[in-house]
Amino acid sequence: MDRNRRLDGRLIVVTGAAGGIGAEVARQAAAEGARIVVSDIRETEGRALAGELRAAARFVRHDVTSEREWDQLAETCLAEGGVHGLVNNAGIYDPRLIADTDAAFFERNMRINQLGTFLGIRFVEKAAAAAGASIVNASSLAGLRGTRGIAYTATKWAVRGMTKTAAVELAPRNIRANSIHPAFIDTPMLAAMSREHFEARAKSIPLGRAGTVDDVASLVLFLLSDESAFITGAEIAIDGGLSA
Repeated sequence: MDRNRRLDGRLIVVTGAAGGIGAEVARQAAAEGARIVVSDIRETEGRALAGELRAAARFVRHDVTSEREWDQLAETCLAEGGVHGLVNNAGIYDPRLIADTDAAFFERNMRINQLGTFLGIRFVEKAAAAAGASIVNASSLAGLRGTRGIAYTATKWAVRGMTKTAAVELAPRNIRANSIHPAFIDTPMLAAMSREHFEARAKSIPLGRAGTVDDVASLVLFLLSDESAFITGAEIAIDGGLSA
C-alpha cells in the first residue's frame, strides 16, 4: 500500500472543517487521494478551504444540528456511491462552571456536540458505501475524566458512549466507529482559555508541549484508512500522556 495515497477515491465528510483540526484533516485526507466534503456553517472560511483543495473538495454549508440537512447530505453521498468516512469534528468549547451554567447553555452544548454527533452517526448508517465506512468522533480528555465545564464534559462523555454503541450495532456492515480524545491542542477553540493558563497547563503534560493539529489529523487519517481495519469501539487519547 502506498501510505501517501491511503484514501484514494474515497468520499470523506469532515464537519467543522473550516478551521483548526477539521481543516488539517481535510488537507491531509485530500493529499492522500480522498474526495472531501468540507462541512461547516462558516461559509467564507469553508469555501476558501475547498478552493485551496481544488478538485478534491467541495464546501457544503451544513448545520450539524439539522436532521434535514444531514438527510440531504446522505442523498448527495448515496448518489456518488456512498460515504467512506465521517469525521464528526464540529463542536463548541466553553467550559463554564456549574454555577454559571443555565439550561439554555447546557442544551446548546448538547445540540451541537452531542446531537450533531448522533445525527452524523445515523447519516453514515444511511449513506455508507457498500464496502463499509469509518466514523471518527471527536471527544476530548473531558470524555475520559471529570473536568471543568459541566455541559462540555457531559457531551464528550456522551460522544464516547455513543461511539461504542455505534461500533457494536454497525459492525455487521463493516462500519467502524472510534472516538479520539485530544487535550491541549493549539487551536482557536481554546481561545476561551487565557494564554498564560494554556501555557502553564501545556507544561504539565508529560511530553512537555501542547499538541498540534497535525498530531490529531495524523491519527484521524489512520482511523479512516484500512490500516485500522480491525479497530472499532476504541477510545484513543491524544494528549501527550496527560491521561496516563
